[in-house]
Amino acid sequence: MGLDVGSKTVGVAVSDQLGWTAQGVEIIRIDEDQEQFGLERVAQLVAKYEVTAFVLGLPKNMNNTLGPRVEASQAYGERLKEKFGLPIDYQDERLTTVEAERMLVEQADTSRKKRKKVIDKLAASLILQNYLDRHGKLLQNL
Repeated sequence: MGLDVGSKTVGVAVSDQLGWTAQGVEIIRIDEDQEQFGLERVAQLVAKYEVTAFVLGLPKNMNNTLGPRVEASQAYGERLKEKFGLPIDYQDERLTTVEAERMLVEQADTSRKKRKKVIDKLAASLILQNYLDRHGKLLQNL
C-alpha cells in the first residue's frame, strides 16, 4: 500500500497482486492537530486489499535535506508499524505532487477544484509505482 501523507489528507494506492502496477484507491481525511490519523480506515483497506507492506512518500527538500514534513511522514510510519506490524519503506516523493498535477492538467484537463479532490490519490499512485519500478529493476539485476 502506497501512502502520500499530508497534514490534512492521506492519499492511498495499492498494487496489483503481482506488484507491477499501482492504482489510486481513495483519500483519507486526517487532522494532525487533533491526532486523528485515519488509522481505522487504513485498517479496513489493509484487510480489504490484503496489504503486506507500506510505502510512504518521503517529502525531502529539493536539496536532499530533511524537513518537518519528513518527520511527520516518519512519525506516521511509526504509527502504522505499531498498529499493523507490517514492513514500512520510504520512497523519495520530490515532485510527485507536481507531476500528478501536471498529468491532471495535460492529460485530463481537470479543473482546479476537481484536481484538489484526486491529487493526493494520484500522488500516492506515483509514489507506489516509482517504488515498484525501482524494486522490480533491482530484483531483475540480482
